[in-house]
Amino acid sequence: MDTLTRMRAFLAVVENEGFSAAARKTGRSKALLSKYVRELEDELGVLLINRTTRQVALTASGEVYVARASAILADLEALNEEAREATGEARGALRVTAARTFGDAELGLSLVEFSAAHPDITLDLHLNDSFVNLVEEGFDVAIRMTRLTDSAMIARRLGQLDFAICATPEFLERHGTPTHPTEISRMPAVIDSNAKTLYNWTFRDPKTGDAIPINVSGRFSANSPYTVRAATLAGLGVALIPEFVVRQDIADGRLVTILDEFVPHDAGIYAVFPHRRHLPARTRVFVDFLATWFRKNCPGREPSA
Repeated sequence: MDTLTRMRAFLAVVENEGFSAAARKTGRSKALLSKYVRELEDELGVLLINRTTRQVALTASGEVYVARASAILADLEALNEEAREATGEARGALRVTAARTFGDAELGLSLVEFSAAHPDITLDLHLNDSFVNLVEEGFDVAIRMTRLTDSAMIARRLGQLDFAICATPEFLERHGTPTHPTEISRMPAVIDSNAKTLYNWTFRDPKTGDAIPINVSGRFSANSPYTVRAATLAGLGVALIPEFVVRQDIADGRLVTILDEFVPHDAGIYAVFPHRRHLPARTRVFVDFLATWFRKNCPGREPSA
């Protein structure tokens, strides 16, 4: 058995924090992974992992080896990708993280259609509402809906992300329709606790462009825009919510938008990936596919040139 196979087995055990979890992840037996790691240790003449009945822990030698082994395998994968790039092939595993809201909405169809169009690429999709560290957690691409500020990453803008301030017609009859953002602070709000805005919503003066921060409060909060939508439809308050979540409700008159001229339009949907010496072909193909999908399926909201 070659050293690279043993190295991959060792890294799988470390990354999955145990032989059993690594076996489930890789599809290999626990006994086979244990054999590969033991053979690697015999080849090196050092102990890499301290084994207990419940967990594994790296030795000092293991700590050094895991960093170098990861770099070697990453370089090897980059070399393989360069060779495939020369023949125009895009294949392999692609790990993608995206917000649950993206996956649950019609926008998530872009990922399904990509997978259908590229059978040689295995898409490993993780829907997670928190911002993960792409490098530390081994993701190739993140789909983020935000005002992008992370300059340590490469980002390609896929489309515009618009927000709406909305409430039911009945709610506005009871509380009045605000004409300026300052009036929002006196109204009950439905809070998306997963959003960066939380209890501080930022508006923008349409004449001067100055930011208008407004503190809001309410008795209902949830970490899901779709639950916020349901609470808003129930008349519990006014909400700041992604427009695509409530587009049909607005079109059907169940919800009414307010203060449209004060709502900023500086957020977007981005494909984000780490800086690399060579971008794998599968990553490039994936991002290109999403950019094309948004141009076709989200007319009027695609990124500007």
